[in-house]
Amino acid sequence: MKLKLTFFLLFFQFVFVSFLAQETNTKSSVSLLSTQISFNVNDDVILDFKVKKDTILQLYCSNSYGSTVLKSKVLDQKASFKVPRFLSKKRGILTWKTINTDELISGNISIHSQQQPTTIETYLGPPSIDAGELDYTMLVVIPTDSLDNPILDNSKVDVKYQFLKSENINPIYTDKLIGYKNIYAPKKSGRMIISSTSFGLNSKEFDVNIMPAIATDFEIFMHRNHEYADGNQITTLFTSIVKDKNQNIISDGSYIEFYITDKKGGILKTAGTTINGVAHAKIVHPDFEDTWRIKAYFIGISESNTITIKYKKVIEDYNIAFKENNRVITVGPLESFMGQIIPDGLSVKLSIYKNGILLKDLFKESNNGFASFYLDANIYENDTYKIILETAGIKKEFKSFKLW
Repeated sequence: MKLKLTFFLLFFQFVFVSFLAQETNTKSSVSLLSTQISFNVNDDVILDFKVKKDTILQLYCSNSYGSTVLKSKVLDQKASFKVPRFLSKKRGILTWKTINTDELISGNISIHSQQQPTTIETYLGPPSIDAGELDYTMLVVIPTDSLDNPILDNSKVDVKYQFLKSENINPIYTDKLIGYKNIYAPKKSGRMIISSTSFGLNSKEFDVNIMPAIATDFEIFMHRNHEYADGNQITTLFTSIVKDKNQNIISDGSYIEFYITDKKGGILKTAGTTINGVAHAKIVHPDFEDTWRIKAYFIGISESNTITIKYKKVIEDYNIAFKENNRVITVGPLESFMGQIIPDGLSVKLSIYKNGILLKDLFKESNNGFASFYLDANIYENDTYKIILETAGIKKEFKSFKLW
């Protein structure tokens, strides 16, 4: 009986040990041999596995650039997988896991870029900023290796910039693939040259235009040949040199408007654009005695002082001749301030009334000192009218003007 019991125990132990051995063999049929988990983009990435028998395994690999399934090369119970170049040339995390194995084996590989850049991607904007130490442009630098991977974070980049007589070098360090620097505008206007260097590699040159800031208030002046209101000569209006708060001359082409208010409250306007900070505008003299108040505006930005210009009466009196049954009315000669014939183009107005009602205003321009009107009998019948003649601000009225 004892012999049978002993035999039974030995047999049970043998079965149990065989089961454990089989279980162990199943779990350890595939195991990872490779221990390196960090590579550079230049390196060949190879994963080795130990297998119990020469069976073909598959490996699933994935990164931000794509995914693929690899087949192994098995030799002497060793399976090898070579990660294809299109995956291993991109920096980042490469994940992998086995397929068709009793036990899932997975892991991550870190792929690092080369530390020696071959190109520097550089971006700069905006290309124009206002002087005054408030506005700025941003330089963004991305040093990349031969496979177009940004180099490691915390890599040094020297930012160089030249303005007027000063040259500066400021180091920055890459973070999350890029390096950047805000470059503030100096107080003076001009052109700034900017470049960058990383590990001895230089970027191309960039230009930033430092524009004048907004203009401050300015003064206006005038020039004229004489002070008479002859409706012919030109008065020139011009500004002082318009500058910003840092004494930079504002950009050429800035638009300045001159507003003119006459004695009756009417508004005239002329304008000019700046050249070297000064704007010029011209306007014809009035043809009657008047006083102008002039103020200039850099619209929405700044304004000038107010100046007053007085224009004297150029004609003291004039003659009127009536012919052909009063239907031909001749005004003149119109003589200017020195007794000379006034320049052609002086406006002469004739207003004709009937029973207190204005029938029509007629206008003529002087020619050789005279202006003539013809009152057509088909329009103005034989009757008594009132007419008013006006030129150079002088009115003459005829209350009982008879046409026949």
